[in-house]
Amino acid sequence: MTDNWYTDEHATLGDRLAAARDGAGMTQTALAQRLGVRIKTLRDWENDVSEPRANRLQMLAALLGVSLRWLLTGEGDDVAPPDDAEAAPDPQLQATLAELRSLRGDLLKMGEKLGRLEKSLRLQIAAKE
Repeated sequence: MTDNWYTDEHATLGDRLAAARDGAGMTQTALAQRLGVRIKTLRDWENDVSEPRANRLQMLAALLGVSLRWLLTGEGDDVAPPDDAEAAPDPQLQATLAELRSLRGDLLKMGEKLGRLEKSLRLQIAAKE
């Protein structure tokens, strides 16, 4: 395989998303649930029918354990090309890694919610002044 297997010349955003999801050992259903989107939405992203918004891209990168740069361009070595993939790691390690990714996604969601609440509070304070 070539070193640039997932670059824009050889793969699309949908290809990289599907490869990262597979590499993370997640199903489409599980990832869609973690992101809070419909499975059809995720399928459309993987099939390049539509593209996720910026905030969802950040969540995808975090949940799948890849860099945002790799997800967008394929540059870097976040996911091994198909022929270079190593043997599957220990299932217990995979489960722990999946749980860590899930927690990272939860933290991202809570950070977004915290930002919205802070903005709302600032607007309420400003209105009272």
